[in-house]
Amino acid sequence: MLCVLGILSLMGLWELFKAQDLLWKPFAITAIVVDVLYYILIRFFDRPYISLYMVFLFTLFAITNIIIYVITYAQSDLHDVFASFFGVFYVGVSLSFLYITRVHPWGAYLVWLAIISSWGCDVCAYLVGMLIGKHRIFPQISPKKTIEGCIGGIVGSSVLAFVYALCVKGYILDLKNEMIIFPIVCMAGAVIGMFGDLFASAIKRKVGIKDYSSLLPGHGGILDRFDSVILVSPIIFVVTILVRLLDI
Repeated sequence: MLCVLGILSLMGLWELFKAQDLLWKPFAITAIVVDVLYYILIRFFDRPYISLYMVFLFTLFAITNIIIYVITYAQSDLHDVFASFFGVFYVGVSLSFLYITRVHPWGAYLVWLAIISSWGCDVCAYLVGMLIGKHRIFPQISPKKTIEGCIGGIVGSSVLAFVYALCVKGYILDLKNEMIIFPIVCMAGAVIGMFGDLFASAIKRKVGIKDYSSLLPGHGGILDRFDSVILVSPIIFVVTILVRLLDI
């Protein structure tokens, strides 16, 4: 799973930098190198001092980009520096939370909440919006999205989470209230995922492209398919930690 997520993050970075005409520029190369090193460190995230190594990695990343910007000042744009940082955290670090959640106790079950709350919401929102959607929301970013569709996506993801909780009930021995926790988590994840979808669409609108790539027929690129999962993954991880700390 770690290898797959690492590959997906690299592909997502490639699409993001291509959309911003950053491919093969020094700032994009440093971001890709740091992304690879970060995923190597994630493999050992439970080892002593690993957090210090990560802090050192991102500090070195910042220093390297600063040096490159000073040396290439005449040819460089300050936007490229910030885009490099943003790309690593937005795509690479956010996606890695799926793996971090997965390797926690009963993470094999909880990690699916990220999928249910993002892709489940997408499907339900599409169906409801197609059937009864009338009132547009954020038309400048995504003209087809409606308020009815958004509500349908949130409610639909919670229903799917409840069904999922029925299926895994009894497998997660330390969890007492999955029938309540899962739907609430997925409702919150659905809302965050919608903003992730809208944000990815906003970037495409700004740079004037329809899809990030044609890698996935009918879907577009990696970012087109994982735009909501990217923002939901850290939320699911935080909830996992809270559930364990609060013993609920």
